[in-house]
Amino acid sequence: MALRSQPFQGGSGNVQPLEQEPAMLSYAVVFLVVALIAAVLGFGGIAAGAAGIAKILFVVFLVLAVVSFIFGYRRR
Repeated sequence: MALRSQPFQGGSGNVQPLEQEPAMLSYAVVFLVVALIAAVLGFGGIAAGAAGIAKILFVVFLVLAVVSFIFGYRRR
């Protein structure tokens, strides 16, 4: 899980925030794909576990995205 930041540009005092949401969403998609493949191959326990992890990561992504939108909107 790598956090990516953008370099500081300009003297206006604007600092670019860290981008966490896309990485977390991609992890959720990966676990969803693993769950689907495991379900097709008949591994029910693994599929249920991977689907549960995908759901948790997706909800965390949504919460962080909404919080980012709210705080980003309030700054303007």
